[in-house]
Amino acid sequence: MYLASFKQLQALLMVARHESVSRAADALHVTQPAVSLQLKMLEEAAGTSLTRKVGRGIQLTAAGEVMAEFAERILRLWDEAVDEVAALKGVISGTLRIGAITTAEYLLPPMLVQFTTERPDVRIKLQVGNRNEIVNMLGKHEIDLAIMGTPPRELRTNAARFARHPMAFIASPGHPLMQKKKVTLADIMEANLLVRERGSGTRTTIERLFKEAGYPLRIGSELSSNEAIKRMVVAGLGVAFLSVHACTLEFEAGLVRMLPVAENPVEADWYVMHLAGEHVPTVAAAFQDFVIENGQEVVRRQLEAFHRDAAKLRPAGKKVR
Repeated sequence: MYLASFKQLQALLMVARHESVSRAADALHVTQPAVSLQLKMLEEAAGTSLTRKVGRGIQLTAAGEVMAEFAERILRLWDEAVDEVAALKGVISGTLRIGAITTAEYLLPPMLVQFTTERPDVRIKLQVGNRNEIVNMLGKHEIDLAIMGTPPRELRTNAARFARHPMAFIASPGHPLMQKKKVTLADIMEANLLVRERGSGTRTTIERLFKEAGYPLRIGSELSSNEAIKRMVVAGLGVAFLSVHACTLEFEAGLVRMLPVAENPVEADWYVMHLAGEHVPTVAAAFQDFVIENGQEVVRRQLEAFHRDAAKLRPAGKKVR
């Protein structure tokens, strides 16, 4: 087997991603014949066909799938090597590959902005999904860091708690339950309870909360979007249990309020983690340290409006175990 070049590996990955030589050429900012030549040279080096035509598109052969997997790893290792050398000169650079559960997408932007402002050579690749999706990405090495509420049991991780955050039962100010001085979980059961889908962190928390109280969880509507849930709550179509990070603007605008439930708010932890026993790129390690040092202060600033609302109900929240 002859030696392959980085350009050839990049060409294979782009063709695999776009299933088209022309679209791969556009992505690489080169001509279509140049991509075709790189593929041909790589196939000669591998000694076998790596792609095949399927209709108007191109797909990888079994050998191509293997080669693409290793190509991605090789190119990522090269990028990490370049970043490590830059770090020796005191420059933090490279791509920060981070995944976060949906709720954390409201938390991360201010931290990412501050981190990258101080380190202009850092690029961001942020993946957002539910808990199961982020765990899967971490296990497949598609991300270097993950941010979620509880470290996964299905993976060995090094996890560090960096902040506490509240989750709460919320409703519109005009909802009938807002007229009561005290709302119980039994009252919540009779309302149109809006919850996230199975696999999300808030869903796991509310299931645990009702189970510990000895109540069945009666769900009115199940939605996979925090935004959809909030719109329904603001319209007075139900009550919801959400992380307060997802509702900061609505609290500030007075569109939602925290229900006077004894269990409100439920305080949980934010964790940042990486796979145990795996090399952590310098840029990822730097961001992890940054989050641990600054995360709680960012949370405090984001939730000032919520804390004013919470102070009217009770002085402290219940901690999630």
